[in-house]
Amino acid sequence: MDLGTVIAERQIEGKAPDGSSFEVVIRFGAPRPDPLSGNGDWECPHQIGDDEVSAAYGVDSLQALLLSVYAVRIKLAESGATLDWLGMPELGLTVAPPLS
Repeated sequence: MDLGTVIAERQIEGKAPDGSSFEVVIRFGAPRPDPLSGNGDWECPHQIGDDEVSAAYGVDSLQALLLSVYAVRIKLAESGATLDWLGMPELGLTVAPPLS
């Protein structure tokens, strides 16, 4: 899968179990119509470091983008590395401000 036009990118600091430091860059491509969907669904590609490009899917471009961010959060949490972005919980990949 092709990442396409990168619309967002974040550099995350990490520490491996052996204590060595590293940096990982996550990238999100622009949401686009899913060419395999017969229902008008959308896909949003993402990439973590040099890993293979993956995608999340939704019924519209916004859902595909939000699910792509969620998929990256899950993959990073499962990596086992200690990750940090400005000391933010969940690497700043969630936004839940009060609505009132």
